[in-house]
Amino acid sequence: MKKLSFLFIILSLFLNGQTEKENIAAIKKFQKELNAEYLNPKKSPLRGDNLKNFKKHPFFPINLKYRVTANFIKTENPIPFELPTSSGKFKQYQEYGKATFELDGKAFTLTLYQSLDLMKMEKYKDYLFLPFRDLTNEKETYGGGKYMDLKIPSGNEIVLDFNQSYQPFCAYNAFDYNCPIVPAENKLPIRIEAGVMYEDVYHH
Repeated sequence: MKKLSFLFIILSLFLNGQTEKENIAAIKKFQKELNAEYLNPKKSPLRGDNLKNFKKHPFFPINLKYRVTANFIKTENPIPFELPTSSGKFKQYQEYGKATFELDGKAFTLTLYQSLDLMKMEKYKDYLFLPFRDLTNEKETYGGGKYMDLKIPSGNEIVLDFNQSYQPFCAYNAFDYNCPIVPAENKLPIRIEAGVMYEDVYHH
C-alpha cells in the first residue's frame, strides 16, 4: 500500500506540474498575442511616435496565485442596461453572472457581463466581459481599471486568470476610443499584481 500511495503522490506532482506548464504557456501566448496586436498598425490603439517606439508591454511577473477557479452563479432574467464609457457615451450590456473566488484567504465576488451588440454575432455569442479595478490602479496599472475576456462556462465554475488581464485601449489613446467604465461593484479592495502594467510613455 505504501508503494501505491507513494506512486500516487508522484503522479499527482507530475500531473500538477504538467497543468502548471500548460497554464504558464497559455499566459505567455496571451502576452505574445497582445504585443503583436499593439505592433500591428491595423489593430493597435497606438498612433504616431507611440506606435513607432512600441516594442512590448510591461507585464507583472507570471504568478499562478492570480489564476483562480471561481464559483459561478448565472443571473436569471438579466435586465439590459447602459454602461457609461470614458467618452460620455453608453454601451448596452446585461449581467450574465457572478464569480466568487478566494485570494489570500478572503472571498471576493466579481460580476461578468455580456455585450448586447456582441451577443448578436456568431463569433462572440459566448463571450463574457469582466471589467475590474483593484489597488494597483493609478500606480502600476491604468487608473480606469483593467479588463478580462472570458467564455461562458459549461458548469458552475469559471477560471479567472488575472495574468491575462489587459488595459482598455483608452489607457493608450483616449481620443479614438470610448471604453466601458468599471462598475462600482467590481472594485476589489486588494492588489492584483498580474497582467499588463502601465507606462506613461504611451499616454499623451
